[in-house]
Amino acid sequence: MVTRNVVLTDTQDQLVQALVASGRYQNVSEAMRAGLRLLEQEEAQRAVIQRGLFEGLAQAKAGEFAEGSGEDAIRRAFRQARASS
Repeated sequence: MVTRNVVLTDTQDQLVQALVASGRYQNVSEAMRAGLRLLEQEEAQRAVIQRGLFEGLAQAKAGEFAEGSGEDAIRRAFRQARASS
């Protein structure tokens, strides 16, 4: 494993220390890794949304528009997503 030095605010340090003291995590490193796992998940979700936005922009530039109103298109998309699950 790689060792890193990080600077925390007093509030962040108090949170990490409280999590360790509660027994939820065995040590500060374990608590910090849990936080980084959440950040990793958030970044992955952001990337999925961003890819969808870029795909939608590319479709719009290519003139590939859904028929009907925006509301109609959203309802159709949700129906299709439910049907494919």
